[in-house]
Amino acid sequence: MWTIGLAVVALVVVYYTHLIFKWRSPKIEGVLPPGSMGWPLIGETLQFIIPGKSLDLHPFVKKRMQKVNAIGTVHKYLRSITLNHFGVESLKASLLPKIEDMLHTNLANWATQGPVDVKQVISVMVFNFTANKIFGYDAENSKEKLSENYTKILNSFISLPLNIPGTSFNKCMKDREKMLKMLKDTLMERLSDPSKRRGDFLDQAIDDMKTEKFLTEDFIPQLMFGILFASFESMSTTLTLTFKFLSENPRVVEELRVEHEAIVKKRENPNSRLTWEEYRSMTFTQMVVNETLRISNIPPGLFRKALKDFQVKGYTVPAGWTVMLVTPATQLNPETFKDPVTFNPWRWQDLDQVTISKNFMPFGGGTRQCAGAEYSKLVLSTFLHILVTKYSFTKVRGGDVSRTPIISFGDGIHIKFTARA
Repeated sequence: MWTIGLAVVALVVVYYTHLIFKWRSPKIEGVLPPGSMGWPLIGETLQFIIPGKSLDLHPFVKKRMQKVNAIGTVHKYLRSITLNHFGVESLKASLLPKIEDMLHTNLANWATQGPVDVKQVISVMVFNFTANKIFGYDAENSKEKLSENYTKILNSFISLPLNIPGTSFNKCMKDREKMLKMLKDTLMERLSDPSKRRGDFLDQAIDDMKTEKFLTEDFIPQLMFGILFASFESMSTTLTLTFKFLSENPRVVEELRVEHEAIVKKRENPNSRLTWEEYRSMTFTQMVVNETLRISNIPPGLFRKALKDFQVKGYTVPAGWTVMLVTPATQLNPETFKDPVTFNPWRWQDLDQVTISKNFMPFGGGTRQCAGAEYSKLVLSTFLHILVTKYSFTKVRGGDVSRTPIISFGDGIHIKFTARA
């Protein structure tokens, strides 16, 4: 019996060794890029989620950089509908004053409190505003605080893909399904009762169901979920990082204040609303926004699928593989940006447009550039305008950041806001 048991163990070892070998050595014509396939099922997920302890490139990416480095109908539609509701024309026509009101309300509220965790309060603010514009979400009267759901999803977003009860991934999937159900219920309510329609993003998607076959009752909730997730995390993280940089660089705050007070002094009525022309005149503000976006690198990269085998420096990337284009590598390249993890808005004075276009891609590039790019920049700039003209602020505690590989703020960044006289 002992001999039989030993033989069985030996066969199992040989079998799984063979499987692992096949996994790590796929047969292709050509030479695979250097690297590892990792382990079956989990690949190199463990290495990918180990936190990096600075704003520099995540160690997983940096190590692999040292070795080497179809626009479809759905994407076209997604870009088109997003631009309709969050693009330049919509921002000019209606969204700018609403954004300004939203920021005034929230900053005034934070100033009545003690120190606030800016990542948490900004996340709630951005989510509630964007969700209202997409499907009419009313945070004040809603039974469920949907921003909390998204926070839970984000906290479990990068985890081992083991859908087993009790795991982070399982919790993430349950929270996602809960959110998708709520979005679908909202869609079905609009479909059954036209009186509830309000001319928003969701209503356009409903109208377009007549002509776009992929817009089904299951797909539209997925569409809304994705746009909410993208805006929720990117803007809240960028604004939170802005507070870290401003609190560490009082000279930047002072120059921002000079620029924005000059804008206010030019008005006939100092309390009049911010105009599009004023927004476009914010030269130094744009440098601050660009520098924050350059360092933050919210998405760790852009994912593309190889439609056919292609060659890179003598290596073959097989068709069907997912390729990660690491945009942070260009934005933190010391050959282009001296002392790349140092916050220095003035560096943008000396950068020409060609260098910027080739090395600065916070919203992607080309025909796949994020349709919400101008919306994000407008929110950031308007926030800074109100902040430096109406308030003073002090960092009370926090400020440590890491990448996992998305940015994490540890115990948060706690800011005390005070209304200026």
